[in-house]
Amino acid sequence: MTPAGDIAENLLGPDAPLLDAIARLDAVRRKLIVVVDEDRRLLGSVTDGDIRRGLLRRLPMDAPIREVMNTAPVSLQIDGSDIVALQRLEERGVTLAPLLDRAGRVVGLYPDTVGTPRPRDNLVVIMAGGRGVRLAPLTQTCPKPMLKVAGRPLLETIIERLRAQGFGRFRLAVNYLAEMIEDHFGDGASMGVEIEYLREDHPRGTAGALSLVRDPVTSPMLVMNGDVLTRMAFGGLIDFHEEHGARATLCLREHQFQAPHGVAEVDGVRMTALREKPTFRWLANAGVYCLEGSVLSRIPAQGPYDMPELLAGLASDGEMVGAYPIHEYWLDIGRPPDFESAQTDFGAVFASD
Repeated sequence: MTPAGDIAENLLGPDAPLLDAIARLDAVRRKLIVVVDEDRRLLGSVTDGDIRRGLLRRLPMDAPIREVMNTAPVSLQIDGSDIVALQRLEERGVTLAPLLDRAGRVVGLYPDTVGTPRPRDNLVVIMAGGRGVRLAPLTQTCPKPMLKVAGRPLLETIIERLRAQGFGRFRLAVNYLAEMIEDHFGDGASMGVEIEYLREDHPRGTAGALSLVRDPVTSPMLVMNGDVLTRMAFGGLIDFHEEHGARATLCLREHQFQAPHGVAEVDGVRMTALREKPTFRWLANAGVYCLEGSVLSRIPAQGPYDMPELLAGLASDGEMVGAYPIHEYWLDIGRPPDFESAQTDFGAVFASD
């Protein structure tokens, strides 16, 4: 083995904030943060999964990465003599590992290759049938997913980003002005993907159109709303879903709101606490899901049916419903200000793609 080029951008100290690790993982070619001391000796590693688990623990963005790092990562010696470690890499499915010299200093990553995304045969269902009433008058003659962001339809950007990540089988749930979507995409051949349509004869809600899926779903299915613009790695969601044995997994996005006034807590007529302009944090549904094919039998053949009803039913029956926090750029384009933000953000957020 030889040192894997300059890895300075993959290195952080243990006191670096979580926000820095997120920014680094988004920017670097090899998706691993190696945590080192001042002498560049290995202390741990941080993966995307480590960060998401930290977010679920509600760690703040300024928390030091030592709180989420793996303190016993698999590492390799530069001379390649550690055959046992190589076997551990393969057994655990580890794709990147720190490469150390004899003094234990990090000198590279193994391997120094980043291939094209592996093809994924998972079915992708995009909900594109809504009327988008909050975006009127823009949606009076154009379905919301076909509104142009940075010069092309939002739905085209969504499909292209998924295609670039290895996905190629799409089902578009359509209803309102469906012919505009069908005429634009056809069978998907012009984009190098397969597209078929789930045609709703009446609005079916955020999950009802899934009853129209006729494909055998033998691997986890990706489902998302057609108005979501995000940089998330969709393959990571599927890997997370499978790793935790979930029947369904929903993506979550943290939101914050600072109260404009002091907030009092009371017990009857007695005030027990007074907090000055506190910040409230919550995890909101991000409109992206991963589902096992077996859950489709729960969806009625007629009438509206929403995703919260499906997920709540699974959870109440004791089924595993996973929670996958999104730290990447994410925007639900549901209102005019959101549409304006998408136009402003697009160039900066997706410039490196």
